[in-house]
Amino acid sequence: MNTPMLTDLVQSSLPNDQVRSTVDEYTSFHAGSVETRKTHYTKMVNDYYDLVTDFYEFGWGQSFHFAPRHKGEAFLASLARHEFYLAHQLGLRAGMTALDVGCGVGGPMRAIARFSGANVVGVNNNDYQIKRGTEQNEQAHLSDQCSFLKADFMKLPVPDKSYDAVYAIEATCHAPDKVRLFKELYRVMKDGAEFAGYEWCTTDRYDAKNPEHREIKKGIEEGDALPDIWSMQDVLDALVEAGFEVRQSRDLAPDSDPETPWYLPLSGKWSLSGFKHTPAGRFLTNKLVRILEATRVAPKGTTAVSDFLNAGAMALVRGGETGIFTPMFFFHARKPASRS
Repeated sequence: MNTPMLTDLVQSSLPNDQVRSTVDEYTSFHAGSVETRKTHYTKMVNDYYDLVTDFYEFGWGQSFHFAPRHKGEAFLASLARHEFYLAHQLGLRAGMTALDVGCGVGGPMRAIARFSGANVVGVNNNDYQIKRGTEQNEQAHLSDQCSFLKADFMKLPVPDKSYDAVYAIEATCHAPDKVRLFKELYRVMKDGAEFAGYEWCTTDRYDAKNPEHREIKKGIEEGDALPDIWSMQDVLDALVEAGFEVRQSRDLAPDSDPETPWYLPLSGKWSLSGFKHTPAGRFLTNKLVRILEATRVAPKGTTAVSDFLNAGAMALVRGGETGIFTPMFFFHARKPASRS
């Protein structure tokens, strides 16, 4: 559905003369400390998605996330199943309104709305992604069921107890303070409502004293606009501190068939349907982007975007291969019912 062509990358999200300066500003955040990234997280994440959204859609589609994959299962089918699992766990159905936290261009939102019949509000602070997603909602004839709320998810401009359910798919990893974020989500949920999501985390195999592990973690943060990567236990502790009752949690990465790990799309062999996000596909895209930039078809800075996305992809693969990182720590929590 209206997927950007290679020659469109970055040009539609930023004026040509702003691409290079935005790249420089984004990379400067990662030259600083974790606290610097936390302080400037709004600008850092907005810069990132202004630069990479078209690359994501070009190489990945409209659902910007990973999924455990079963033997013989197609890549896109695994993404849809991963999304439907959250809807099933939350019991979404017609008449309910769910909040999608950090919804991107809304691919999962549209799939979940169709699957469940529920209304879904996607919160996003990036103007370009909202523009893209609104167009896609219209094309999918889902504008009456899916909508966008432009806001920082740390400060939602909605009344208390507004939503029947909340979910997040690999998005709360951008938060500078998970306790504060979870408290804000708790506030806008109705009493007894449930919250489920997939979080990017270090696993129990991560050793902060290991230089290779630290390098992998830093590479993922730089390639994906993360202030910091929390451990799985840190996420659970933050949920409890925010007031939630944790119903279940586990890392879903081991659910993948050994021959199709979650990071396979970034490391796997050539395939006709998924070529663009394989190493060979990324290599070819990078070379073509260099040519487009050199001939001034693409703006200055486009190659730098491709470069840091490739570096981030390689760090993700290394994180998966070593087992020190997962993008799918599943949690399912509940806001206690009112006792009044």
